[in-house]
Amino acid sequence: MESPVVAVLILVLLSGQSVTGRVLKQIVEPRKYDYTKYHPLSEITAWMKQIETENPGVVSTTIYGKSYENRDIAFLKIGLNSAENKKAIWMDCGIHAREWISPAFCQYFVKEILHTYKTDAKVEEMLKNLDFYVTPVLNVDGYTYTWKDNTTRLWRKNRSPPSTATCNCTGIDLNRNYDAVWGTFGVSTNCCSILYPGPKANSEHETRAVVDFVGARSKDILCFLTIHSYGQMILFPYGHPHIKDPNHDELTAVVKNAGQAIKAVHGMDYIVGALAEALYPAGGTSMDWARLIGIPFSFTFELRDKGEHAFELPENQIQPTCEEAYEGARSIITYVHDKTFHNITTLPNAATTLMATMWTVLLTLCLSSASLL
Repeated sequence: MESPVVAVLILVLLSGQSVTGRVLKQIVEPRKYDYTKYHPLSEITAWMKQIETENPGVVSTTIYGKSYENRDIAFLKIGLNSAENKKAIWMDCGIHAREWISPAFCQYFVKEILHTYKTDAKVEEMLKNLDFYVTPVLNVDGYTYTWKDNTTRLWRKNRSPPSTATCNCTGIDLNRNYDAVWGTFGVSTNCCSILYPGPKANSEHETRAVVDFVGARSKDILCFLTIHSYGQMILFPYGHPHIKDPNHDELTAVVKNAGQAIKAVHGMDYIVGALAEALYPAGGTSMDWARLIGIPFSFTFELRDKGEHAFELPENQIQPTCEEAYEGARSIITYVHDKTFHNITTLPNAATTLMATMWTVLLTLCLSSASLL
Protein backbone atom coordinates (compact mmCIF):
# COMPACT_ATOMS: atom_id res chain seq x y z
CA MET A 1 0.00 0.00 0.00
CA GLU A 2 1.33 3.44 -0.92
CA SER A 3 2.18 5.89 1.85
CA PRO A 4 -0.20 8.77 2.68
CA VAL A 5 2.24 11.22 1.05
CA VAL A 6 2.28 9.23 -2.21
CA ALA A 7 -1.50 8.80 -2.12
CA VAL A 8 -2.06 12.54 -1.75
CA LEU A 9 0.42 13.33 -4.53
CA ILE A 10 -1.31 10.86 -6.87
CA LEU A 11 -4.72 12.39 -6.04
CA VAL A 12 -3.53 15.90 -6.84
CA LEU A 13 -1.88 14.80 -10.11
CA LEU A 14 -4.98 12.88 -11.22
CA SER A 15 -7.13 15.95 -10.57
CA GLY A 16 -5.17 17.78 -13.25
CA GLN A 17 -3.83 20.42 -10.88
CA SER A 18 -0.26 21.66 -10.91
CA VAL A 19 2.03 20.57 -8.10
CA THR A 20 3.87 23.64 -6.91
CA GLY A 21 6.63 23.77 -4.34
CA ARG A 22 4.09 25.07 -1.85
CA VAL A 23 1.81 22.10 -2.52
CA LEU A 24 4.68 19.63 -2.11
CA LYS A 25 5.60 21.24 1.19
CA GLN A 26 2.00 20.83 2.40
CA ILE A 27 2.04 17.17 1.37
CA VAL A 28 5.34 16.43 3.08
CA GLU A 29 4.50 18.49 6.18
CA PRO A 30 0.70 18.07 6.48
CA ARG A 31 0.48 18.85 10.17
CA LYS A 32 1.82 22.34 9.52
CA TYR A 33 -1.09 23.26 7.29
CA ASP A 34 -1.62 26.98 7.80
CA TYR A 35 -5.22 27.84 8.59
CA THR A 36 -4.37 31.55 8.66
CA LYS A 37 -3.56 31.64 4.93
CA TYR A 38 -5.66 31.38 1.78
CA HIS A 39 -4.97 28.22 -0.23
CA PRO A 40 -5.45 27.37 -3.92
CA LEU A 41 -7.59 24.37 -4.84
CA SER A 42 -4.62 22.03 -5.25
CA GLU A 43 -3.59 22.62 -1.64
CA ILE A 44 -7.15 22.20 -0.37
CA THR A 45 -7.41 18.91 -2.27
CA ALA A 46 -4.20 17.70 -0.63
CA TRP A 47 -5.46 18.88 2.76
CA MET A 48 -8.72 16.94 2.35
CA LYS A 49 -6.86 13.72 1.67
CA GLN A 50 -4.57 14.29 4.61
CA ILE A 51 -7.50 14.99 6.96
CA GLU A 52 -9.06 11.70 5.85
CA THR A 53 -5.77 9.83 6.36
CA GLU A 54 -5.26 11.28 9.84
CA ASN A 55 -8.79 10.49 11.00
CA PRO A 56 -9.62 6.93 9.91
CA GLY A 57 -13.14 5.85 10.74
CA VAL A 58 -14.18 9.45 11.37
CA VAL A 59 -13.55 11.23 8.07
CA SER A 60 -14.12 10.09 4.51
CA THR A 61 -14.00 11.90 1.18
CA THR A 62 -16.73 11.60 -1.45
CA ILE A 63 -16.65 13.03 -4.96
CA TYR A 64 -20.29 13.81 -5.68
CA GLY A 65 -20.01 15.76 -8.91
CA LYS A 66 -17.88 17.15 -11.71
CA SER A 67 -17.61 20.79 -12.73
CA TYR A 68 -17.89 22.05 -16.29
CA GLU A 69 -14.09 21.93 -16.54
CA ASN A 70 -14.16 18.37 -15.17
CA ARG A 71 -12.80 19.11 -11.71
CA ASP A 72 -13.97 17.01 -8.79
CA ILE A 73 -16.63 18.43 -6.49
CA ALA A 74 -16.06 16.71 -3.16
CA PHE A 75 -17.07 16.83 0.48
CA LEU A 76 -15.64 15.52 3.71
CA LYS A 77 -18.06 13.33 5.64
CA ILE A 78 -17.34 13.59 9.36
CA GLY A 79 -19.01 11.54 12.05
CA LEU A 80 -18.78 8.73 14.59
CA ASN A 81 -20.64 5.46 14.07
CA SER A 82 -21.29 6.51 10.50
CA ALA A 83 -22.07 2.98 9.36
CA GLU A 84 -25.55 3.70 10.66
CA ASN A 85 -28.16 5.77 8.82
CA LYS A 86 -27.87 9.10 10.61
CA LYS A 87 -29.28 12.58 10.48
CA ALA A 88 -26.91 15.11 8.96
CA ILE A 89 -25.71 18.69 8.67
CA TRP A 90 -24.77 20.10 5.26
CA MET A 91 -22.21 22.89 4.86
CA ASP A 92 -20.83 24.26 1.61
CA CYS A 93 -18.29 26.99 1.03
CA GLY A 94 -17.00 28.77 -2.03
CA ILE A 95 -20.15 28.87 -4.17
CA HIS A 96 -19.00 32.36 -5.21
CA ALA A 97 -15.41 32.17 -6.43
CA ARG A 98 -14.07 35.47 -5.10
CA GLU A 99 -15.22 34.91 -1.51
CA TRP A 100 -11.96 33.35 -0.35
CA ILE A 101 -12.75 33.61 3.35
CA SER A 102 -15.55 31.09 2.79
CA PRO A 103 -13.36 28.06 1.90
CA ALA A 104 -10.97 29.17 4.65
CA PHE A 105 -13.85 28.88 7.12
CA CYS A 106 -14.87 25.39 5.98
CA GLN A 107 -11.30 24.22 6.53
CA TYR A 108 -11.20 25.85 9.96
CA PHE A 109 -14.58 24.32 10.89
CA VAL A 110 -13.35 20.83 10.03
CA LYS A 111 -10.15 21.36 12.00
CA GLU A 112 -12.03 22.54 15.07
CA ILE A 113 -14.59 19.76 15.32
CA LEU A 114 -11.89 17.14 14.78
CA HIS A 115 -9.60 18.70 17.37
CA THR A 116 -12.29 19.12 20.02
CA TYR A 117 -14.62 16.12 19.88
CA LYS A 118 -12.33 13.99 22.09
CA THR A 119 -12.35 16.59 24.86
CA ASP A 120 -15.66 18.39 24.31
CA ALA A 121 -18.57 16.17 25.32
CA LYS A 122 -21.11 18.17 23.33
CA VAL A 123 -19.16 17.97 20.08
CA GLU A 124 -18.63 14.25 20.65
CA GLU A 125 -22.35 13.75 21.21
CA MET A 126 -23.20 15.63 18.02
CA LEU A 127 -20.69 13.61 15.99
CA LYS A 128 -22.26 10.42 17.34
CA ASN A 129 -25.76 11.51 16.39
CA LEU A 130 -25.00 13.44 13.20
CA ASP A 131 -22.89 13.23 10.10
CA PHE A 132 -21.40 16.44 8.76
CA TYR A 133 -21.07 16.88 5.00
CA VAL A 134 -18.61 19.72 4.38
CA THR A 135 -17.74 20.93 0.87
CA PRO A 136 -14.73 23.27 1.17
CA VAL A 137 -15.04 24.58 -2.41
CA LEU A 138 -18.23 24.13 -4.42
CA ASN A 139 -17.40 26.42 -7.35
CA VAL A 140 -14.11 24.70 -8.10
CA ASP A 141 -13.65 26.16 -11.61
CA GLY A 142 -14.40 29.72 -10.59
CA TYR A 143 -12.24 29.48 -7.48
CA THR A 144 -9.32 28.16 -9.52
CA TYR A 145 -9.79 31.03 -11.98
CA THR A 146 -9.54 33.63 -9.19
CA TRP A 147 -6.01 32.38 -8.48
CA LYS A 148 -4.88 32.93 -12.08
CA ASP A 149 -3.74 36.56 -11.67
CA ASN A 150 -4.84 39.93 -10.30
CA THR A 151 -7.24 40.51 -13.18
CA THR A 152 -9.32 37.44 -12.27
CA ARG A 153 -9.27 37.76 -8.48
CA LEU A 154 -12.84 39.14 -8.23
CA TRP A 155 -14.51 36.57 -10.50
CA ARG A 156 -17.84 35.46 -8.96
CA LYS A 157 -19.55 32.96 -11.27
CA ASN A 158 -18.64 29.49 -12.46
CA ARG A 159 -16.86 28.99 -15.79
CA SER A 160 -19.62 27.62 -18.00
CA PRO A 161 -19.39 28.78 -21.63
CA PRO A 162 -21.92 31.18 -23.17
CA SER A 163 -25.36 29.65 -22.75
CA THR A 164 -27.06 31.06 -25.87
CA ALA A 165 -26.13 31.99 -29.42
CA THR A 166 -26.49 35.68 -28.57
CA CYS A 167 -24.32 35.54 -25.45
CA ASN A 168 -20.56 35.89 -25.54
CA CYS A 169 -19.86 35.93 -21.80
CA THR A 170 -18.74 33.11 -19.54
CA GLY A 171 -20.27 31.99 -16.29
CA ILE A 172 -23.47 31.51 -14.29
CA ASP A 173 -24.18 32.81 -10.80
CA LEU A 174 -24.59 29.49 -9.01
CA ASN A 175 -26.50 31.07 -6.14
CA ARG A 176 -29.21 32.20 -8.55
CA ASN A 177 -29.39 28.88 -10.40
CA TYR A 178 -31.43 26.76 -7.96
CA ASP A 179 -35.07 25.89 -8.49
CA ALA A 180 -36.52 28.30 -5.93
CA VAL A 181 -38.48 31.08 -7.63
CA TRP A 182 -35.68 30.95 -10.18
CA GLY A 183 -35.20 33.95 -12.49
CA THR A 184 -37.43 36.32 -10.53
CA PHE A 185 -35.71 38.58 -8.00
CA GLY A 186 -32.11 39.77 -7.72
CA VAL A 187 -31.10 38.48 -11.16
CA SER A 188 -30.26 39.80 -14.61
CA THR A 189 -31.15 38.41 -18.02
CA ASN A 190 -27.88 39.87 -19.31
CA CYS A 191 -25.54 36.87 -19.47
CA CYS A 192 -22.56 39.15 -18.85
CA SER A 193 -23.97 40.22 -15.48
CA ILE A 194 -22.58 38.73 -12.28
CA LEU A 195 -26.21 37.96 -11.36
CA TYR A 196 -27.05 35.96 -14.48
CA PRO A 197 -29.04 32.89 -13.26
CA GLY A 198 -28.41 30.69 -16.29
CA PRO A 199 -30.70 29.54 -19.09
CA LYS A 200 -32.87 27.52 -16.71
CA ALA A 201 -33.02 26.34 -13.11
CA ASN A 202 -30.46 23.71 -12.10
CA SER A 203 -28.67 24.08 -15.44
CA GLU A 204 -25.17 23.94 -13.98
CA HIS A 205 -22.96 20.97 -13.15
CA GLU A 206 -22.22 22.35 -9.69
CA THR A 207 -25.88 23.03 -8.92
CA ARG A 208 -26.97 19.58 -10.04
CA ALA A 209 -24.30 17.94 -7.90
CA VAL A 210 -25.84 19.52 -4.79
CA VAL A 211 -29.43 18.99 -5.95
CA ASP A 212 -28.84 15.30 -6.66
CA PHE A 213 -26.99 14.53 -3.43
CA VAL A 214 -28.88 16.70 -0.96
CA GLY A 215 -32.24 16.18 -2.65
CA ALA A 216 -31.95 12.41 -2.29
CA ARG A 217 -31.26 12.85 1.44
CA SER A 218 -33.58 15.71 2.30
CA LYS A 219 -35.36 13.65 4.97
CA ASP A 220 -32.10 13.05 6.81
CA ILE A 221 -30.49 16.49 6.48
CA LEU A 222 -31.61 18.64 9.38
CA CYS A 223 -29.70 21.80 8.58
CA PHE A 224 -28.30 23.36 5.40
CA LEU A 225 -25.53 25.93 5.87
CA THR A 226 -24.03 27.85 2.98
CA ILE A 227 -21.13 30.19 3.68
CA HIS A 228 -20.53 33.48 1.86
CA SER A 229 -18.96 36.90 2.28
CA TYR A 230 -19.17 39.77 2.87
CA GLY A 231 -21.56 41.80 5.06
CA GLN A 232 -21.52 40.10 8.49
CA MET A 233 -24.98 38.55 8.38
CA ILE A 234 -26.84 35.36 9.23
CA LEU A 235 -29.83 34.93 6.95
CA PHE A 236 -32.73 32.50 6.66
CA PRO A 237 -35.45 31.98 4.00
CA TYR A 238 -37.00 33.43 2.00
CA GLY A 239 -35.61 35.61 -0.77
CA HIS A 240 -39.15 36.21 -2.03
CA PRO A 241 -40.35 39.53 -0.52
CA HIS A 242 -43.93 38.32 -0.08
CA ILE A 243 -43.27 34.91 1.47
CA LYS A 244 -42.59 34.34 5.15
CA ASP A 245 -41.39 31.06 6.58
CA PRO A 246 -44.01 29.57 8.93
CA ASN A 247 -41.26 29.12 11.52
CA HIS A 248 -40.11 32.72 11.14
CA ASP A 249 -40.16 33.43 14.87
CA GLU A 250 -38.18 30.32 15.71
CA LEU A 251 -35.62 31.01 12.98
CA THR A 252 -35.29 34.59 14.18
CA ALA A 253 -34.53 33.38 17.70
CA VAL A 254 -31.98 30.88 16.39
CA VAL A 255 -30.04 33.46 14.36
CA LYS A 256 -30.20 36.01 17.17
CA ASN A 257 -28.56 33.49 19.49
CA ALA A 258 -25.95 32.76 16.84
CA GLY A 259 -25.28 36.46 16.43
CA GLN A 260 -24.77 36.81 20.18
CA ALA A 261 -22.36 33.85 20.13
CA ILE A 262 -20.40 35.55 17.36
CA LYS A 263 -20.26 38.89 19.16
CA ALA A 264 -19.00 37.24 22.34
CA VAL A 265 -15.79 36.19 20.55
CA HIS A 266 -14.38 39.43 19.11
CA GLY A 267 -17.21 41.93 19.55
CA MET A 268 -18.35 41.84 15.92
CA ASP A 269 -21.98 42.62 15.16
CA TYR A 270 -23.81 40.46 12.62
CA ILE A 271 -27.14 41.47 11.08
CA VAL A 272 -29.68 38.65 11.32
CA GLY A 273 -32.99 38.05 9.59
CA ALA A 274 -34.82 36.76 6.54
CA LEU A 275 -32.96 37.21 3.25
CA ALA A 276 -35.49 39.50 1.57
CA GLU A 277 -35.76 41.69 4.67
CA ALA A 278 -32.19 41.86 5.94
CA LEU A 279 -30.33 41.95 2.61
CA TYR A 280 -32.37 41.97 -0.62
CA PRO A 281 -34.90 39.88 -2.54
CA ALA A 282 -33.25 37.07 -4.49
CA GLY A 283 -34.52 34.06 -6.40
CA GLY A 284 -32.71 30.84 -7.14
CA THR A 285 -30.66 30.66 -3.95
CA SER A 286 -29.48 27.35 -2.54
CA MET A 287 -30.75 28.28 0.93
CA ASP A 288 -34.32 28.77 -0.26
CA TRP A 289 -34.15 25.63 -2.40
CA ALA A 290 -33.05 23.58 0.62
CA ARG A 291 -35.96 24.89 2.68
CA LEU A 292 -38.46 24.22 -0.09
CA ILE A 293 -37.46 20.56 -0.38
CA GLY A 294 -38.23 20.12 3.31
CA ILE A 295 -34.96 20.73 5.16
CA PRO A 296 -36.26 22.42 8.32
CA PHE A 297 -33.30 24.70 8.99
CA SER A 298 -31.48 26.54 6.22
CA PHE A 299 -29.12 29.47 6.70
CA THR A 300 -26.66 31.67 4.83
CA PHE A 301 -23.65 33.14 6.59
CA GLU A 302 -22.11 36.33 5.20
CA LEU A 303 -18.71 36.57 6.88
CA ARG A 304 -16.49 39.62 7.42
CA ASP A 305 -16.23 42.42 6.71
CA LYS A 306 -18.75 45.21 6.10
CA GLY A 307 -17.07 46.56 3.00
CA GLU A 308 -13.68 47.98 3.96
CA HIS A 309 -11.84 45.11 2.30
CA ALA A 310 -14.92 43.38 0.87
CA PHE A 311 -13.96 40.19 -1.02
CA GLU A 312 -10.23 40.77 -0.47
CA LEU A 313 -10.24 40.26 3.28
CA PRO A 314 -6.62 40.34 4.54
CA GLU A 315 -5.12 37.11 5.77
CA ASN A 316 -4.63 38.58 9.23
CA GLN A 317 -8.42 38.52 9.59
CA ILE A 318 -8.87 34.86 8.65
CA GLN A 319 -8.40 33.48 12.15
CA PRO A 320 -10.65 35.93 14.04
CA THR A 321 -13.31 35.65 11.33
CA CYS A 322 -13.26 31.86 11.53
CA GLU A 323 -13.21 31.83 15.32
CA GLU A 324 -16.36 33.93 15.59
CA ALA A 325 -18.17 32.24 12.71
CA TYR A 326 -17.42 28.84 14.21
CA GLU A 327 -19.22 29.83 17.40
CA GLY A 328 -22.17 31.09 15.37
CA ALA A 329 -22.38 27.88 13.39
CA ARG A 330 -21.96 25.79 16.52
CA SER A 331 -24.83 27.68 18.16
CA ILE A 332 -27.15 26.84 15.27
CA ILE A 333 -26.02 23.23 14.97
CA THR A 334 -26.38 22.69 18.72
CA TYR A 335 -29.93 24.03 18.64
CA VAL A 336 -30.86 21.81 15.69
CA HIS A 337 -29.26 18.79 17.36
CA ASP A 338 -30.90 19.34 20.73
CA LYS A 339 -34.31 19.96 19.20
CA THR A 340 -34.04 16.69 17.29
CA PHE A 341 -32.50 14.44 19.92
CA HIS A 342 -33.59 16.04 23.21
CA ASN A 343 -36.96 17.50 22.19
CA ILE A 344 -35.87 21.02 23.08
CA THR A 345 -38.05 23.32 21.02
CA THR A 346 -39.42 26.84 20.95
CA LEU A 347 -42.49 25.76 18.98
CA PRO A 348 -45.67 25.66 21.14
CA ASN A 349 -46.91 22.25 20.10
CA ALA A 350 -46.86 19.44 17.56
CA ALA A 351 -49.81 20.93 15.68
CA THR A 352 -47.68 23.94 14.80
CA THR A 353 -45.01 21.65 13.40
CA LEU A 354 -47.59 19.81 11.31
CA MET A 355 -48.98 23.10 10.03
CA ALA A 356 -45.51 24.28 9.04
CA THR A 357 -44.88 21.05 7.14
CA MET A 358 -48.18 21.35 5.28
CA TRP A 359 -47.42 24.98 4.48
CA THR A 360 -44.06 24.07 2.96
CA VAL A 361 -45.67 21.47 0.71
CA LEU A 362 -48.34 23.89 -0.46
CA LEU A 363 -45.78 26.65 -1.00
CA THR A 364 -43.63 24.39 -3.12
CA LEU A 365 -46.60 23.51 -5.32
CA CYS A 366 -47.57 27.16 -5.69
CA LEU A 367 -44.06 28.32 -6.52
CA SER A 368 -43.58 25.56 -9.07
CA SER A 369 -46.58 26.91 -10.96
CA ALA A 370 -45.41 30.52 -10.51
CA SER A 371 -48.84 31.45 -9.17
CA LEU A 372 -47.33 33.78 -6.58
CA LEU A 373 -45.20 35.77 -9.00
